[in-house]
Amino acid sequence: MGLQENRLFTADQIHDGKGWLPAGSVIEVTPAGIIAGVHDEDIPGHKEHLPGILVPGFVNTHCHLELSHLKGAVPEHTGLIPFLQTIPAQRNNFSEAQKKAARHAAYNELVDNGVIAVGDIANSKETLDIRLLDQLHLHTFVECIGFTEQFARARLDYSLDVLAAFAGQESSEQVLRQSVIPHAPYSVSATLFRLINEAAPGSLLSIHNQESLAEDEFYKAKTGNVLDLLAGLGIDPAFFEPSGKSSLQSYLTAFSPSHAMILVHNTYTPAEDILFAEGLFPSLSWCLCPNANRYIENTLPDVPMLKKRATNICIGTDSLASNHRLSVFHELCTLKQYFPELEWEELLRWGTLNGARALQLDTITGSFEPGKKPGLVLLSGLDESATIRRIV
Repeated sequence: MGLQENRLFTADQIHDGKGWLPAGSVIEVTPAGIIAGVHDEDIPGHKEHLPGILVPGFVNTHCHLELSHLKGAVPEHTGLIPFLQTIPAQRNNFSEAQKKAARHAAYNELVDNGVIAVGDIANSKETLDIRLLDQLHLHTFVECIGFTEQFARARLDYSLDVLAAFAGQESSEQVLRQSVIPHAPYSVSATLFRLINEAAPGSLLSIHNQESLAEDEFYKAKTGNVLDLLAGLGIDPAFFEPSGKSSLQSYLTAFSPSHAMILVHNTYTPAEDILFAEGLFPSLSWCLCPNANRYIENTLPDVPMLKKRATNICIGTDSLASNHRLSVFHELCTLKQYFPELEWEELLRWGTLNGARALQLDTITGSFEPGKKPGLVLLSGLDESATIRRIV
């Protein structure tokens, strides 16, 4: 495609997904939105100057679009276990029309907030309809839940049926992928962990990790309010033998290192567990959902400690049941507010390229590099009041 047909963009500042570009840099984009080049200011041609900060489209590595109708339905600061006890009771108090309207509105909210790709959690086939809206790359993580050993095969078979429905979809514009994953250490049996590992060798996995202190209490000594959660579900945990180790060190060895793994939340993950996990998986990402952590547990992970030890940190929003909005940028603002030593150059990398790497989409999006189609997003500033505008 001829150079004259492409558009040339400059901005007050440009972050290419990796770091700040030199002043005067120019992003060349084809009419199809593909990056044709990243140039210095001497390139000839009409340049469109954008007042603000130009970044690639954001990547939301962890979201639950099928829970969008629960916005405001669950009180804040209950703690994780009471939160989980509330969700099933509230989830079906809505009509199918209300659920559909809410998830479509949430999808549009992601688009309006400059998101280009999403790792979306699904427990059912409800989100099949939004996958074909053709504005977001979507990796659907079909979440498998089942703590009772004797029903492990049935739970996996249910998830594989859901997976097949998603796998049957195709898009001419966006990438659609899917994989079966475990929900959390306290909701998946040892047998089900093994079955998930074997179901698709080398698949991309994600799991809610150490979102509550109760998780480690359960694995170390079979104490804490995970027992209350299981009792409320009518599950007798008599068969469960505590390992005496953290939940992460107990369950993570069930998975082959051929899997790429995304550990989500990590609110209470200590340094030794980070090093343990990094030693197991060549492809490992740590997803932070700070506004959801504040909504549920009213706390945050030790992000500076994680930053020193983790290979790839990325960002998610969790669901509207546990968040007020679906904006990766505002998750970054929260991290900057509570950890002011974090630099925006790094934070923007977490919200773009690192997320694309976690979702295995970094050959397509996440940075301004020739051949990629990352979208162009303009931020009016780097604080909570900033506006977000999609340019391409």
